[in-house]
Amino acid sequence: MGLREDVERFREIGEDRREDLKEFISYGDLGGSGPNSIKIPIKVVDLPKFEYDQLDKGGVGQGQGGTPDVGQPVGQPQPADGDGDEDGDPGEEGADHEYYEMDPEEFAQELDEELGLDLEPKGKEVIEEIEGDFTDITRTGPHSTLDFEHLFKEGLKRKLAMDFDDDFVREAMKVAGEDEQSVYQWCRDKNILVSLAWIEDEWTDIPDEERGTWSSFEEMEENVERSTTLQRIQRDGLRDIPFRRDDERYRHPEIIEEKEKNVVVVNIRDVSGSMREKKRELVERTFTPLDWYLTGKYDNAEFVYIAHDADAWQVERDEFFGIRSGGGTRISSAYELAKEVLEEQYPWSEWNRYVFAAGDSENSSNDTTENVVPLMREIPANLHAYVETQPGGTAINATHAEEVERSLEDQGNVVVAYVSSPEDVIDAIYDILSTEAGE
Repeated sequence: MGLREDVERFREIGEDRREDLKEFISYGDLGGSGPNSIKIPIKVVDLPKFEYDQLDKGGVGQGQGGTPDVGQPVGQPQPADGDGDEDGDPGEEGADHEYYEMDPEEFAQELDEELGLDLEPKGKEVIEEIEGDFTDITRTGPHSTLDFEHLFKEGLKRKLAMDFDDDFVREAMKVAGEDEQSVYQWCRDKNILVSLAWIEDEWTDIPDEERGTWSSFEEMEENVERSTTLQRIQRDGLRDIPFRRDDERYRHPEIIEEKEKNVVVVNIRDVSGSMREKKRELVERTFTPLDWYLTGKYDNAEFVYIAHDADAWQVERDEFFGIRSGGGTRISSAYELAKEVLEEQYPWSEWNRYVFAAGDSENSSNDTTENVVPLMREIPANLHAYVETQPGGTAINATHAEEVERSLEDQGNVVVAYVSSPEDVIDAIYDILSTEAGE
């Protein structure tokens, strides 16, 4: 096995030893990853490489500056100073901790597999029209795109519709005492599709000695066998297909509209005084993987971060998870701001929308039922989610999540998740994403 194969084998081993995705989301260091690069810790062995063994003394060589000449005794090699380990020597410390990096698209695929999800992003804004297969038909076009099959079929249908047994009609012209008009009327009575002009043309070709061969049409019919269209085609083949200009059709490519899969994710977080460190960490552990997942699923993903206590304001992502204020709580202020931002910048006709809010379910009196619930109904979105973070259980006055769940249980695009410890994060993410997948 060569060095290249060794390197590849060691890399495969490293990937296999990557930290479990669920464990990483619940307990790992999420802060080391960026929006486009997720770093999941792995414990890897050193990759093989060439090294020179540098000896302090001993050996035979030649050179200048005290280097022994050829053949000169140099004595026994001396031990190195210390305990024999120099900085960086193998064996001094445990194996290095490295990272397995994946982009959001790979993260989304892996999370789908881990959780058994099947979220299909919806296209919104048309960004490009492309030409597909030549499946559409029009009445005009270049001759090179003329649909000969259609032309032939139309002509053939006309041929069959107009076809009649000309020999049979000629025999009718030999009936005694009949003329062109009476033969034409007889053909109409028998549903024989022949024109008077054709009969008049053929009439002069009937030999005089054959006129009066039959005493009546009935006698002629009894003695002359009438052939079917199929029999005539088998006998004579297809001739003189009557094409018309109206039969011409031209193929042109089907126009396919490519829709860009746009998504805007509005992340709302309670930053009031009751949102202490453990609660904030649970929000981050839930929202961050959701951001990565949706970034990987959609062509174009944008994020809006809204912090609120009694009032709401828009912040950057770097600030979002660390802010803490000393104010009270009015959750509706965040939804009012979210509605304003979405209407002005992200129209529902062009953007998929996700509105994710999180907090400890504490809210000012009646704000949930009188303001938040109506606002959630008013804001069109693929999914509204509220994540309650209450380590150790729900507080007595933390009723927002339950009120939302009770009031909006008839809405197919609303989900409430409860996270009291890191172990609950994966279940919360599954509940949120499976609700959207089900829709």
